[in-house]
Amino acid sequence: MNQPYDSQPDALEQIFRGPIRWVNLTIIAVNILIFAVTELLGNTEDPVWMLQCGAAYVPLMEEGQWYRLVTSMFLHFGPAHLFNNMFLLLFMGDLLEKLVGKWRYLLIYFGSGIAGNLLSFFLEQNQGNYSVSAGASGAIFGVIGGVLVMMVASRGRAGDVTVRRLGFMILLTIYYGFQSAGINNAAHIGGILGGVLFTLLLYPRGRRRLP
Repeated sequence: MNQPYDSQPDALEQIFRGPIRWVNLTIIAVNILIFAVTELLGNTEDPVWMLQCGAAYVPLMEEGQWYRLVTSMFLHFGPAHLFNNMFLLLFMGDLLEKLVGKWRYLLIYFGSGIAGNLLSFFLEQNQGNYSVSAGASGAIFGVIGGVLVMMVASRGRAGDVTVRRLGFMILLTIYYGFQSAGINNAAHIGGILGGVLFTLLLYPRGRRRLP
């Protein structure tokens, strides 16, 4: 899970008054729709039910069910988990899509989510400690990593977000994860590393400037 981004009221106004970032809003809508369906048909806080819906689980992935690397990104354990993730994605995803464009944003989002799930898979496989995992946190951390790359490259800021504030938010959220039970920290770390890497690869250095 992630802590919601503490934005200023004018940041919210900027999102809804400016051009609509359809890719980010579509991803949020799909997450909400899938949550509604899975909650209506079962209990999203039940690991067994979530496993049936496509959550990540090392033993099943070892059998070839690699689709769980993606399907688990659209499942959430309860409304609080969904709300925290979508609230953060609403702001950070809108910002990154604005900076890199819709297609690069899609690649960064999904690439980071898969990278986070892969790191979690390999660590659990090595430790032999398996758990049912789901959530968009890895992809969202990848989005944050992408925004961080763009901001560091320009030595600037985006709206009310500065490099220092963004870095502090990342460290605080990771620290919260290590202090809380049931948080997939490997997916968070893998996601942010994936976001940094994919942004560096997909966006030419000379164009990596904030508008």
